[in-house]
Amino acid sequence: MNTDTTRRAWTVERAVPLLAGTMVLVSLALATVFSGWWLLLTVFVALNLVFYSIAGWCPASLLMHRLGLPRQCDILQSADK
Repeated sequence: MNTDTTRRAWTVERAVPLLAGTMVLVSLALATVFSGWWLLLTVFVALNLVFYSIAGWCPASLLMHRLGLPRQCDILQSADK
């Protein structure tokens, strides 16, 4: 198995926390500049991360996979062949 390929590949499992972190930062910036109500976006992102850790998927992960981003297990399976 080529560890360079599996380590550097963007997968759903790497992109979900990146998207969540970005959304939290955007939410905090919007809450600071405009209104504290933007913190509800942070709560929504946090709930999605909790759901993702429990269920193994979230709406964003399903969308990313449909857009063509591979899952980690897909990369590992193709590396084993």
